Amino acid sequence: MNAHLDYVLHLADTTLVLAQRNSEWCGHGPILEQDIAITNISLDLLGQARNYYQHAASLINTANPNAQADEDSLAYLRDEREFKNPLLVELEKGDWAKTTLRQFLFSVFQDLQLKRLLHSTDTQIAAIAEKSLKETAYHIAWSSEWVIRLGDGTPESHSRMVTALNEVWEFTGGLFVPAPYELQLAGTIAADVSQLEKPWTETVSNVLEEATLSLPGKTFMQQSGKTGIHTEAMGYILAEMQSLKRSLPTATW
Repeated sequence: MNAHLDYVLHLADTTLVLAQRNSEWCGHGPILEQDIAITNISLDLLGQARNYYQHAASLINTANPNAQADEDSLAYLRDEREFKNPLLVELEKGDWAKTTLRQFLFSVFQDLQLKRLLHSTDTQIAAIAEKSLKETAYHIAWSSEWVIRLGDGTPESHSRMVTALNEVWEFTGGLFVPAPYELQLAGTIAADVSQLEKPWTETVSNVLEEATLSLPGKTFMQQSGKTGIHTEAMGYILAEMQSLKRSLPTATW
């Protein structure tokens, strides 16, 4: 695979896996309105993933007309080591505090990334970024409201948000360490993620301060997901997500 295809798959895998994680809340949200909200966010991310997978399939089929790749084969018939999502998005959903915090941390990053992808030399990526930015603005507003509400809420909600922050923080560093395909394409097709950490930290710090939460100190950061090395959680989420397609690979609906 070339760097261009790897990058498009990275964007697709990231949004697909987080959509799958968030969808686990469908029917289990704390109140009906928020159950619908997290489900809609999952659908937004799934729509973004579909757009990227369709683009990736086009790249594959253009290079090899016999490949017959499509969005379903790329999502459901690739193995764990072929997925290029950062580790943050594959972590188990945990409680509501962990889910909303993870969404906030990712959405702030995604917003910065998409704004740079508006200038991608791949016009299809730029077009997907333009559409996705409208959705990400809502994701940030929704998730930051929950971070503040829980962090600056009751002793129980504050404690849960502190626990969530300690659990996910070490996985945020990988967002800003470029994989080889990102390095190769940075500033042309891809966004230079190494330039996003400072503005991301500023935005996150402001919200955490309002939530009466402290920014964690320096710690070892997990970084391997974008190169295909994942946590134990990844195998389980793919087994659930891919089971039907792998059982009936030629079925049509």
